[in-house]
Amino acid sequence: MKSMNAIKLFGSLLLVVAMTGCKESYVTYSDVEYVMFADTLTTNMVVESGEPFKVAVSSTVACDYDRTFGVEVIDKGSNAIEGRHYRLASNSVTIPAGERAAHVDVYGNYANIEPTDSLGFTLQLVMPEQLKWPLYEQYNRTKVVMYKSCPFDLENFTGWCVLTSLFLYSYPGENVSYQRLVKTVRHPSEPNTIILESMFYDGYDVTMKFNPENPAQPTITMDKGQVVSDEASVFGQILGDNHILCDDSSYALSYFNACQRYAELWVHIYVEDLGAPVGTVGNFYNILEWITQEEYERLRREGL
Repeated sequence: MKSMNAIKLFGSLLLVVAMTGCKESYVTYSDVEYVMFADTLTTNMVVESGEPFKVAVSSTVACDYDRTFGVEVIDKGSNAIEGRHYRLASNSVTIPAGERAAHVDVYGNYANIEPTDSLGFTLQLVMPEQLKWPLYEQYNRTKVVMYKSCPFDLENFTGWCVLTSLFLYSYPGENVSYQRLVKTVRHPSEPNTIILESMFYDGYDVTMKFNPENPAQPTITMDKGQVVSDEASVFGQILGDNHILCDDSSYALSYFNACQRYAELWVHIYVEDLGAPVGTVGNFYNILEWITQEEYERLRREGL
């Protein structure tokens, strides 16, 4: 998440000011105290369990006493409504004695956020002017963005889906479109895994595994060496052993959205000859969008 990257960046900034304290008993390079949010923008999940998400606050020094600062909501530029879409656990934040970090707990209202919503509001620290770092004054505020995280259910990713594929766009083979209807079924033995029947080309099934363990990063993986077609039908020639293979792309991670029932899939397409690499065809972006039976029948009538 962006907020985690920001914390790492802020950690580098702390090295400039160094690890300091408010009392001479601390070994320090500087005794300048600044307090700020860890980032100017955070993106956060609202989960069904009701657990709060945390907005990080940091200080350049560790003091031997608790420090408490006010936290206020800035309405300007916000499309999230306090009390309807979220609530703060407290309108203050306390950095404990001996610590340089704390967080503001925010409870998102799961029931009042739609799967397609992207809601945001701005928080501001209320504190003396001398605690605001002049070089990074923008960190006195942070924009908090929320989105809904739905529970994962493999059944929501079975049935029919629409595949839109840059691989098919580049190598249509016998296809007439870069879009096609693909039937997906639960794998009989592998957990959280589906079979995409004739995914890219007729007669060649591909498996795909969902990894929902980390709701903040719901990823997709694919087994290496899956055959998506023969070379002759797609390339018009045979460069290897007449198999076009696919696996995970190292170009980018693949993700799925449990609320909106779609997946963004990056695949690495390549050719081998008896296990020896022949060449990479490319890394291709694909979108899979699961649809209802009624939508499937309509699209079939329309010729997809």
